[in-house]
Parts: sequence; structure tokens; C-alpha cells
Amino acid sequence: MTDSAYPEVSTHDRGALARMVMQAFDHWGLETDEALAMLGHVPGDVDALSHYRGGKPLPDEHDALDRAGHILGIHKNLRLLFPHERGRAYRWMKTHNRAFDGCAPVEVVRREGLQGLLCVRGYLERAAT
Repeated sequence: MTDSAYPEVSTHDRGALARMVMQAFDHWGLETDEALAMLGHVPGDVDALSHYRGGKPLPDEHDALDRAGHILGIHKNLRLLFPHERGRAYRWMKTHNRAFDGCAPVEVVRREGLQGLLCVRGYLERAAT
């Protein structure tokens, strides 16, 4: 049994999640270390990203699945906030923002880890409602 709070997330579904997360990172134009920080990996773990791009599933672990959910939630909220400005939605993660003391949201995640991811998602959830 895994430590996952998600019952029976299949290998196939975790592979699909990995591909969707990689697509979001590509849309946002994230650098390797930025993408790794979003996933909770150590800087320089480029093998992880290439494995996920190649279809390897995310680990069946609570942290990995939570992070994927938050990343996809951020992506969804950006599309809701900027439905006719896809370029703006895709640039948002790397754009400096007063709400984050002048930092770009991706910098908040790099600095604060999962808490930063939650902060960015929470901000977007409030803005999208």
C-alpha cells in the first residue's frame, strides 16, 4: 500500500497527469529548475523531467499527486481568468506581481516550495471567483 491519499490512481492516469503537467510547464516557458521546484524535485534532477516527458508516470505518492493537482488547478484558473488572452495566461507564472511582493509566482514556488504553490493557487482561486 502507498502513502497516497488518492485511492487507486492507476499508472496510466499518473502517466497522463505527468504529460499534462509537462504541457503546462511548456506553456508557461519554465526553465528546468523552475519546473523541478514546482514538482518538489531537487535542482538539476533533469532525468525526472525527461522521464515524465517520455510518459513515465508520476510517483504514487501524496506529495507528487497533490503538486500535480495544484499545478493543473493553476493552469485552469489562468485559462478562466484570461479566456481570450492565452499568451497573457501563459506568461503569468513568470510575470512579476505586486500580490507576491513584486516576485513572479514561479519564484514564490521556488522559494517556498509546496506552501508557495498553495499560495499561488489560492490567489488564483480567489481571483477566478
